[in-house]
Amino acid sequence: MKKSILAILATVISGNFAFAASDQDSPPEADLPNGYHAVHGWPLLPDGRDLGAVAGVGIDTHGNVFVFHRNDRTWPPSDELSTTPIASPTVTAFDAQSGKVVAQWGENTFAMPHGLAIDRNDNVWLTDVALQQVYKFTLDGELLMTLGERGVSGNDSTHFNRPTDVAVAEDGTVFISDGYRNSRVMQFSPDGLFLGQWGVNGKGVGEFDVPHGLSMDNKGRIYVADRENDRVQIFNQAGDFLGQWKSDAIGRPYGISVAPNNIVLIADGGEQPDNPPHRSGVAVLGLDGSLIETFGRWGNYDGQFQMAHDVAVAPDGTVYVGDITGGRVQKFVKEK
Repeated sequence: MKKSILAILATVISGNFAFAASDQDSPPEADLPNGYHAVHGWPLLPDGRDLGAVAGVGIDTHGNVFVFHRNDRTWPPSDELSTTPIASPTVTAFDAQSGKVVAQWGENTFAMPHGLAIDRNDNVWLTDVALQQVYKFTLDGELLMTLGERGVSGNDSTHFNRPTDVAVAEDGTVFISDGYRNSRVMQFSPDGLFLGQWGVNGKGVGEFDVPHGLSMDNKGRIYVADRENDRVQIFNQAGDFLGQWKSDAIGRPYGISVAPNNIVLIADGGEQPDNPPHRSGVAVLGLDGSLIETFGRWGNYDGQFQMAHDVAVAPDGTVYVGDITGGRVQKFVKEK
């Protein structure tokens, strides 16, 4: 892993695109001008079941939609995170068509769920920002690997400080954004051996201020949602800088997903000010960074988000967006 950053010409998107602010009593049909629409009534939760804050979302090779959620656990104002495990299941899988629950697990395991990624072999990768660990599970919840020391933060090769997300290459190499406090991307072999890292806190090329989401395209390039810098940075697997996207259209990237057809979706969580106007939505881009469209805005109707936190795209183009403040996951389909 190269420690220095090779600065290649950056692709920077500029423009005056913005998500409109909205009062929550706005008509629900007004927020869907660009072809995507939310599927009303999806998913179907059992009576009395509440996901709570939805932090991560991913799709397995069978088309099931996995959601990593916090139930009644909330992020405390003090920023001191409890390491007491959440008693109820924190991983719920839904059938993509019916929205019915097909699996749930993770009870008495996680304290503050955050990132979820499913690799091409249907391994489920999860990060817990309170327990300071990254996990690899089977689809039915069998633990295969744990990285990091439980409840112990650090900045060396065996510790994390609030790890946020995972991306896995075709050969099984694992990339982890670490995250809220370490401002780096770490690289591990398929069996968990530390290989290297890049990034420090800052605003320059190859620097991060809360690397919050990761995704990878079919050429192995890594896309980092550099949240507090309001940009996406792109790297090769050696950590060399390839470009960046920054614009009003993508706003503040919380989550990012490169679709199988090489369309990139970015979940804009907004700045979350104490008072309105608020903003949240999803931007759709090409691999060259060109803006295709945006959809969604702030609110709590179908197709609106209070804080879009993560996004996943199925092979057929169906989009799933996790809303961490709104406490739900929504399914979006594109009009033919």
